[in-house]
Amino acid sequence: MTPSQRTPGDAKPASPAPSAHEASSTPQIQLIPASVEGALDAADETVDLLLESGRAPGEILVLATGEQHPWAAHELSFGEASYWAQQDAGDDVFYAAADSDRLAGRPVVVVAVNGGADDAIARMLPQAMARAGALLVVCGDPQRINTLIAAGV
Repeated sequence: MTPSQRTPGDAKPASPAPSAHEASSTPQIQLIPASVEGALDAADETVDLLLESGRAPGEILVLATGEQHPWAAHELSFGEASYWAQQDAGDDVFYAAADSDRLAGRPVVVVAVNGGADDAIARMLPQAMARAGALLVVCGDPQRINTLIAAGV
């Protein structure tokens, strides 16, 4: 992502998010400004910052609303059973399509709004929030996301 797309501090969590046992019933929500083209990079940077702040890899789920994250595409090349077994193991960051109905919740959910129709994203955001135990981070165009949220998400 180029510096003109984001300011350096945009992806930093406000503070280390609470662990699963500290989580309240409503997760904290953070919006990371990013273009459609830069949303996956912003999500990757957010994951790096979360890991550096002490989050365990198995606590993080990354969802993409458009094209699959390269990690998910790579892992799916080994077959669906192997791919979903990694989610079930829960010992590493898991990357998936935002519209998958097989996803389990995790303490932290990072959403890359890297494409997709507005109505599909509007339906997916509440599902992502429901999967997030402590923190939901949405990387995308703030105006678009706020419009979708205001429309009743």
